[in-house]
Amino acid sequence: MLNVLITGANRGIGLELSRQYAEDGDTVLAFCRSPQAAERLNELARRSEGRVIVYAMDVGDEGSIRAAARRIGNQPIDILINNAGIRGGEKQSLENIDTADWIEAFKVMTIGPFRVVQAFLENLKRAGNPKIVTITTQIAATTWPTGGFYSYGSAKAAVNRVMLALARDLQDQVTVTLVHPGWVKTDMGGPEADITPEESAAGIRKVIASVSKADTGKFYKWNGDIHPW
Repeated sequence: MLNVLITGANRGIGLELSRQYAEDGDTVLAFCRSPQAAERLNELARRSEGRVIVYAMDVGDEGSIRAAARRIGNQPIDILINNAGIRGGEKQSLENIDTADWIEAFKVMTIGPFRVVQAFLENLKRAGNPKIVTITTQIAATTWPTGGFYSYGSAKAAVNRVMLALARDLQDQVTVTLVHPGWVKTDMGGPEADITPEESAAGIRKVIASVSKADTGKFYKWNGDIHPW
């Protein structure tokens, strides 16, 4: 059985990944910013017979990340999933953008995942076949055909580059991959999206299970296809 660390585990794709891994008998270290308000995650933990353990961590706060790592101690981590994310503000057009929201987007979705990897790297190295997976977006690819989404898209494009650098620095030690989860019916994706969180999470898990160190640095779609950068 695996030890799986998931950030942003309180809703959407993160919650569904937590549920599916726990149902398969894996141990889920489920992190979110405000566990006291994470009703669905706490209910999942109560029903999981100890397979889902809820912890506090704000990925936009370095001190919070370090404190979370101390609580885990020396426990091996087989899979680390950087899932936590934010919209980056409602104003993301050329004519109207909030740069404070833009900066926060980089703190949470670019610097945050890097700090999480830093904090838990020794835990990953204690596992037999460790993997780091970052949930990103097709909007971050240079092939995306539309404009806008300045905060969200640039923060995710930056984390793509960060993870590519980590893949090279950790070559032969940890597999590092990126996954576009699809357009998912979540709070962020909206009700008109293409797929459910259940479908997205199942696809992401198949990708994670299939990749090896030979695949490090690659960018996948949730269905297993390679995503053009």
